[in-house]
Amino acid sequence: MIKGKSNTIHLFLLLFVTAVFIWSMIKPVGRYLTWTLEVSPAVVGMIIVIATYNKFRLTTLSYTIIAILAILTFVGGHYTYSKVPLFNWIKDVFDLKRNHYDRFGHFLKGLFAIVIREILLRKTPLTKGPWLFAIITSISLAIASLYEIIEWLVSKITKGGKAAKDFLGTQGDIWDTQWDMSFTLVGSILTLLILSKLHNRLLKKKH
Repeated sequence: MIKGKSNTIHLFLLLFVTAVFIWSMIKPVGRYLTWTLEVSPAVVGMIIVIATYNKFRLTTLSYTIIAILAILTFVGGHYTYSKVPLFNWIKDVFDLKRNHYDRFGHFLKGLFAIVIREILLRKTPLTKGPWLFAIITSISLAIASLYEIIEWLVSKITKGGKAAKDFLGTQGDIWDTQWDMSFTLVGSILTLLILSKLHNRLLKKKH
């Protein structure tokens, strides 16, 4: 019964993410090249999740986090991260210097720490404790750093064209890369502190 309920939730998450993806690709604000660059990590991630679903099924918490991050990426891809309407409104109301959707996105990417945690606990000899916490945090920061390197490479390859500038989304902030990685680091630490106990209970139910 629980397994059947989980499958239903997983299917709903997949359908919802697919619907947002379709919406995202319809007349995006930026160029389609920018849109492709923005959404490709989430698309690749979804393909991997679907391909491994029967062989290595994650907890519903992990799938929910993956869905949230995919939706976040598709929304950012549709508007470009510097032009998401809600955060433009926040920018105007609070007289901010930039649209902070990308900061918000990098902070929420810290949620992926739970997915990393699940893979490590289930596929490696690592056990719960300080070392697990440190390794997960390090991997999260490494992924955030890799993404920034990819952004830099795209900018170099395209010679800083408009699509690349929209993809980078620095909005004139010379410390944008450092801020993005820092927000992911903080998000990862908070995620592990807040959700680890819930994740442990879900892992026990799964086995």
